Amino acid sequence: MHIELDSADAIGPVVRASRKAQSIRQDDAAGSIGVSESFMGKVESGDASVQWGKLFQVLEGLGVRVILDVPDEAADQLAAAQQMHARRQRAKKAGPEGDR
Repeated sequence: MHIELDSADAIGPVVRASRKAQSIRQDDAAGSIGVSESFMGKVESGDASVQWGKLFQVLEGLGVRVILDVPDEAADQLAAAQQMHARRQRAKKAGPEGDR
C-alpha cells in the first residue's frame, strides 16, 4: 500500500496502524526496536521533533519502507550526491590512514 504524506504528523497514524496490525504493544515494540516507549509515543502522535535516525529505526523495525518520488530533473544531482555519500561511507569504514 502506498500512502502519501504531506506533513510530519501524518506518519504517526501509519506507525501506529503498522504496530497494531502486528498485534504488538507499544512498549514491546519500543523494546524490540531499541527505542524508549516515550519516543515510540512521540512517533505515533506525530511529534515533528523526533530524531530522523531513530524514526527510521522504528520504521524499519515495523517493516515500513520509505520511498521518495523525486522529480526527474533532480536525477543528475541526486546521483552525484549518492556517489559522494557512498565515498564518505567507504572512508568511514576504512578509518584513518594510520589504522591500516
